[in-house]
Amino acid sequence: MAFSIRPIQPTDNKALAIIIRNALSEFGANKPGTVFYDETTDALYELFQTPGSFYFVAHEDEQILGGGGIFPTDALPEATCELVKMYLHKDARGKGAGRQLIECCLNWAKEYGYKQLYLETMPELQQALKVYELFGFNYLDAPLGNSGHFGCDRWMLKTL
Repeated sequence: MAFSIRPIQPTDNKALAIIIRNALSEFGANKPGTVFYDETTDALYELFQTPGSFYFVAHEDEQILGGGGIFPTDALPEATCELVKMYLHKDARGKGAGRQLIECCLNWAKEYGYKQLYLETMPELQQALKVYELFGFNYLDAPLGNSGHFGCDRWMLKTL
């Protein structure tokens, strides 16, 4: 698969919201307290205009494959950001797009001056958990910050 990574554009909102919600539904993770129900999922471009945030989109020609971003979630420790809304279309999984999106997010966070990268996820997303482990994320016993995602009960942290 020949794909490229670029910053989010306003016209990406609808396709990304569909990819996120379809992925969560596919794995039975479309539950309250997740991004499935976040209003911001329908307005990612606008959300990622927040200082200290950035969102990357993987695409092949005009087809959006998925995306992932960095966000300065409220109440995180100093110099810590969150890896957020990291989802791929089912046909794009296992082809390197997720790995490349995570690498872009890690590099951007380091360049911006963050020292730690936090994430929240769920046991239903087993493949994602394995990928995060390969990238050196370590499990935490409790959440950090105030994401509002009470439906997530797996928390991980990586030192950059």
